[in-house]
Amino acid sequence: MDEATLGDISDQDLLARHVEGDPDAFGEIVRRHRDRLWAVALRTLGDREEAADAVQDALVSAYRAAHTFRGQSAVTTWLHRITVNACLDRARKAASRKTSPVDDTERLDQLLEPHESADAPAERQDLHRQLIEALGTLPPDQRAALVLVDMQGYPVAEAAEVLDVPTGTVKSRCARGRARLLPLLTHLRADAGGSGESSGGRNRTPGTSVPAASGTNDAGPSDSAAVKGGGGRA
Repeated sequence: MDEATLGDISDQDLLARHVEGDPDAFGEIVRRHRDRLWAVALRTLGDREEAADAVQDALVSAYRAAHTFRGQSAVTTWLHRITVNACLDRARKAASRKTSPVDDTERLDQLLEPHESADAPAERQDLHRQLIEALGTLPPDQRAALVLVDMQGYPVAEAAEVLDVPTGTVKSRCARGRARLLPLLTHLRADAGGSGESSGGRNRTPGTSVPAASGTNDAGPSDSAAVKGGGGRA
């Protein structure tokens, strides 16, 4: 089946085809969702190698667990949940080794999108860098909630589905995370106050939310890095 034909099929039907043995169906799901999964992983972990490994782990898990999908949520929500769990597992392991996910300038620089590093004003690069560094100080659960709600723009209810927790838990994690970040980011909000840019996002609380990053399409790993072998059987 060619790519144009696959592009007309819904995510849920593609997953069903994959379970039935279609060798191309899961590769199309990866193509559709990889960039957003990568953006969530990168901002949650703050490390490109860890994020790439987390996305690969998540996609392999989704590939193998596709038969368990029951359609109670959207396929994209299901994939994000698996990815966030993979990220949280890695973040907790890193914390147990007493290492920081973002602990030096070189690695922080690598988190900027290639187009941003080349074209954006130095002030914007510095803001993004400091934001990622500040997120790295939060506990993994709070960081994941803030990445989904404040940086990716997910409604709280959808973030709750992804994280598999009640909406009240997402709200409290975001509130605690914002409270911890506020002293670190107040100067960034003041610097950005005269830019005239709107923060956007229907869930962001004026004056307390994490400043939005430059976009969701962070330069991700190559297809082979995201999931070895594309849609081939694991």
